[in-house]
Amino acid sequence: MPFNFTVARLTESLAKVNAANAIRSIVDILIVAYVIYKLLVIIRGTKAVSLLKGIAVIFIATMLSDLLELRTVNWLLQKTITILFVALPIVFLPELRRALEQIGRGGIFTGPLGLLEKEDTVILISDIAKAATVMARDKIGALIVIERDTGIAELMETGTRIDAVVSTELLINIFMPNSPLHDGAVIIRGGRIMAAGCYLPLSENPNISKRLGTRHRAALGLSEQSDAVSVVVSEETGVISLASSGKLMRYLDESALQERLIELLHGSKLRQGIPAWLRGHVM
Repeated sequence: MPFNFTVARLTESLAKVNAANAIRSIVDILIVAYVIYKLLVIIRGTKAVSLLKGIAVIFIATMLSDLLELRTVNWLLQKTITILFVALPIVFLPELRRALEQIGRGGIFTGPLGLLEKEDTVILISDIAKAATVMARDKIGALIVIERDTGIAELMETGTRIDAVVSTELLINIFMPNSPLHDGAVIIRGGRIMAAGCYLPLSENPNISKRLGTRHRAALGLSEQSDAVSVVVSEETGVISLASSGKLMRYLDESALQERLIELLHGSKLRQGIPAWLRGHVM
């Protein structure tokens, strides 16, 4: 009887261990799969995709040369792989930076710098949409950037400081063809226009349509490197576009633009302007 009891206890313990190991393995696989998926999402549409294809070809060629006992070829390929591992962090620097920025924006490392009230967000979106619609009608080129969690203060330094409340009239006046600040981007932080005439990084995506101009490429470039949202008005066609997360939504009217902006901005942490007594020290 004691022997049977001991065997039963051991069997039960082994079952628990196996169940725990199975659960642990499933969780492990899911985490790895999620990480790989997120990495693929980050590099999608960038030069990294072509580079990864080339690396995959080298790995396959290395395995085939080993199976076929092509020793010289295999030696050369192995040395190439060693060099690649050293060079990868340099080659994939933009993608690594984007990945780390996205991790930081996940809420673990980024604390809220202030939330706009719902009413303020609605007013901000309405002013931007109205201004974009008027400028689209008159074919006035414009690039309006709304800063979110990722700070882009360094880009503000490339333009002229304004620090004024956002309004439809002010946005239109800034982008009027004769305005000294029309050739560049307006950057909005926490419901205020912080700077105008700012220069943005251009997208490195080789798949962007050749028909898109510098404003669209700049809007996409910024959206690839940060979580900022950019509204673009084409000077040639009057088409309104919205850039976010490396994607460009085109042919938006006032209503559609408002809906998209509400989806992207409502409840998100829009960075508020730094208190006046601190600006001189940190900006």
